[in-house]
Amino acid sequence: MLLQGKRLVITGVLTDDSIAFHTARVAQEQGARVVLTGFGRARRLTERSAKRLPEPPDVYELDITSADDMAALVAALDERWGGVDGALHAIAYAPEDALGGRFLETPAESAGTAFLTSAFSYKTLAVGLLPLFRKAGGGALVTLDFDNSQAWPAYDWMGVAKSALQSVTRYLARDLGADGIRVNAVSAGPLGTVAAKSIPGFSVFQDVWGGRAPLGWDVADPEPVAKMAAVLLSDWATSTTGEIVHVDGGFHAIAAAPTE
Repeated sequence: MLLQGKRLVITGVLTDDSIAFHTARVAQEQGARVVLTGFGRARRLTERSAKRLPEPPDVYELDITSADDMAALVAALDERWGGVDGALHAIAYAPEDALGGRFLETPAESAGTAFLTSAFSYKTLAVGLLPLFRKAGGGALVTLDFDNSQAWPAYDWMGVAKSALQSVTRYLARDLGADGIRVNAVSAGPLGTVAAKSIPGFSVFQDVWGGRAPLGWDVADPEPVAKMAAVLLSDWATSTTGEIVHVDGGFHAIAAAPTE
């Protein structure tokens, strides 16, 4: 199996429609051992979703902005496994006033929150887990991205944060390669997750995607994204790092929908 024996940390599972949930499911089906992270009141949602996985995993507390939480997670995983082979970064958040077409009015504090939570947190997770990756002799980090090479309606400072996330991916790849750690991103097409539906104007993404993506696109099917994340976490991608892999039906490569 693709991930047989791999020890993986999966962040960002809230409900069972999330990309992170399906990545955890595919990883388990491919032989991985998985733990999830959650924090605060939302951890109850993570624990509920964990029970729906093929093998219900343990859920550890991790507020990505808390150094104490990260240290406790690393200590617990060191005792449990003695190392980590891979991690999925599925953490993103922007305050309400950083979205919805108010780009020019967004205060610096809200833009900063979007950056810290959605982009800088990839570095935080990577550096936190670094001792466990070193004990494992290397491994793989994967983050979930949405291509922001163009400006989207309503996406605003989350779009800026996603652009930063792509850059963070490249710099982490540069600095962690010597430790045998691969760092990549999966740029997914729009999916009807709880998180996506909270973005004002999400229907715009949904409406244009199917007509322009040459392979078509199903906003209700996160499995293609989860499968690519699994590939990047596996030993089938041992020379791939710093990459932004699009799983979007080919939308990013096409300038406009075909005319009839």
